Amino acid sequence: MNIGQAAKKSGLTAKMIRYYEGIGLLPEAVRTESGYRIYNTRDLHSLAFIKRSRDLGFSLEEVGRLLELWHDRGRASADVKALARNHIDELNRKIAELAGLRDTLQELVEHCHGDHRPDCPILKDLESGGGCH
Repeated sequence: MNIGQAAKKSGLTAKMIRYYEGIGLLPEAVRTESGYRIYNTRDLHSLAFIKRSRDLGFSLEEVGRLLELWHDRGRASADVKALARNHIDELNRKIAELAGLRDTLQELVEHCHGDHRPDCPILKDLESGGGCH
């Protein structure tokens, strides 16, 4: 199948498939004499693997490592689990950071009268760089 068909079946764009090939995440596709990329079932499995990994928030570097582990039949599942646990730790850090941002903004919104007066604690906080509420 061509890149458009592979994109449609994998849920990725043709541009992303070319990008993944360009950075070495996906092996370069076989090409026809006229230069068109051709993908097979194995390529589609790899594309699905990459898409799912990215959907779960793994970085490109992590996806590369996961692909290596996936292709290595002698791998230890402990290596995969360790990589996933590290990713969970990073997600938890990001969640905590986002929760802190939400809480700060919620506090600012609660202190804003939201009426016709020009005084606004939200703008004051932004102006001060977060130094006062």
